[in-house]
Amino acid sequence: MRPRPLTLRWMVVGAVAGAVVGCVVGIVVGLIVHWRTAWFAVFELGVPASILGGLLGLICGAFAWAIQQTVRNGRHD
Repeated sequence: MRPRPLTLRWMVVGAVAGAVVGCVVGIVVGLIVHWRTAWFAVFELGVPASILGGLLGLICGAFAWAIQQTVRNGRHD
């Protein structure tokens, strides 16, 4: 993913991390509540977590890009 823009890389990492955490939490909650429908809890918690992780990754990537541009231009006061 090196040739990709910095913000896109951070967004993908955030989305994947959010999805993994959301799916693990979803399966645990689903197994505790009702084991027959546990897989639906994976999607109910995993999908929103991946969206939120992607948005947070995009915001953090934008900050990292702005800092990188400031340092490259020599304006790090």
